[in-house]
Amino acid sequence: MRVAIFASGNGSNFEVLAKHFAKGEFNAELALVFCDHPEAFVLERAKRLQIPAATFTVKECHGKEAYEKRLLALLQAKKIDFIVLAGYMRILGQEIVCAYDKKIVNLHPAYLPEYQGLHAIERAFLDHERTGKNQTGVTIHYVDTGLDTGPVILQQKVPIYPDDTLATLEARIHAVEHELYPKALSQIL
Repeated sequence: MRVAIFASGNGSNFEVLAKHFAKGEFNAELALVFCDHPEAFVLERAKRLQIPAATFTVKECHGKEAYEKRLLALLQAKKIDFIVLAGYMRILGQEIVCAYDKKIVNLHPAYLPEYQGLHAIERAFLDHERTGKNQTGVTIHYVDTGLDTGPVILQQKVPIYPDDTLATLEARIHAVEHELYPKALSQIL
């Protein structure tokens, strides 16, 4: 099975997963990293780890529809069987989601269905400050055509402590992501 990881930023989850792939812990090959931001650090990580990477933007494709078609053509040309979203900050179009039905997974930094969409960590932290809410979480789920609504694969709650800052909460969530995502992928790949 040939896997592509999609990322948009720093790529810490990508690097954790790439190391698991390199150790042969998944029954799959990491064949491609795709990034929609040509200046993102994830591309430097991919280069250092010698993993093929591709990047292009919606703007250079002159719109989302052309971007999605180019992305689907890239996936088909690279013979990608499965997609792992690791900090990919775009919503995949229906054509890709349907072409890879039950073959796309996403990492979301909240205990879904809470805090769907963007800025989940920040929204959980603000709720903690306003209401005393004392937990959030991490969810690995299949991607469907909704916004963070696909079937859950694994979830783990993450406490929010009274003395937390946004930075300490974010660091704790990332630590859980780095453990939970490889565990989920080992179950499904």
